Amino acid sequence: MLNILLPLDELLRGDRTRDNLLAQDHAALSLRTFLPAGIVLGLTYGFFMGWFILSTGKDDAMKQALATTVKLPAVFLVTLLVTFPSLYVFNALVGCKLRFATTLRLLIAAIVVNLAVAAALGPILGFFTLSTTSYPFMILLNVTLLGIGGVIGLAFLLRTLRQLALAGATADLPPPPELPPDEPRESPPAVPEPNVPSADFTPRRLQPILSISPTRAVYYAALSHREALIRERTRAANGIFRIWILLYGVVGMQTGWILRPFIGHPDLPFTFVRAREGNVFQGLWRAAASLIGL
Repeated sequence: MLNILLPLDELLRGDRTRDNLLAQDHAALSLRTFLPAGIVLGLTYGFFMGWFILSTGKDDAMKQALATTVKLPAVFLVTLLVTFPSLYVFNALVGCKLRFATTLRLLIAAIVVNLAVAAALGPILGFFTLSTTSYPFMILLNVTLLGIGGVIGLAFLLRTLRQLALAGATADLPPPPELPPDEPRESPPAVPEPNVPSADFTPRRLQPILSISPTRAVYYAALSHREALIRERTRAANGIFRIWILLYGVVGMQTGWILRPFIGHPDLPFTFVRAREGNVFQGLWRAAASLIGL
């Protein structure tokens, strides 16, 4: 257990996702460590999710609770398989230069962060499970808690990808120009203080106008152009990553809809996977409408 908790703590603190570690040290995001960690965290949240059907006292409640516990990690694994190729292609487009295995490790790390947040919110889910019997409310509560974990996990991934995109944009450009040595120059003479005998007037010494040499002007112009190119490439990378994150979120939600039920309806018999119908947005709308009495 310590072999999972200690690396997980380092991951949450950002010690395992520095750009130099991702580029050189494959052990920073070891699949042998974080893939089991993600499964354990997913099972933990699935365990709390299964409490609701257990509280109803149905004969097949235990079957539904076990199915929920197992299917919760499966949602993230299926989402990983579906969205990973697109992330790898997007990385190549923006010049992150992450290899196939490193990209996979990074995405699994983001999923682990997502599930760590969800597992930490599990006791809150358990509290509401024991204090309500509203099935639509539990659906929306689970979507909210998993959404919080998803936002934090994707923010972690986006921040890391931004760092890598910035490092890639900097590496592709030539090094910054060298600062030229100081050149002697004559400063314009200072303007003497006016001699005005008045009690209401405070004399001031006008400061000389500073100037830079032509070679330094060329240096600053080249440096400004290089920084503008880096900002342009990083901005393009951020736009591409935001598109991917939107796709990832939609795929993850629809995967959960395909593998439903998770909570288990108190009035329906047990089934491992329901027949395919509609989509996740229609299901959320029906749950919200039922909760508010529409």
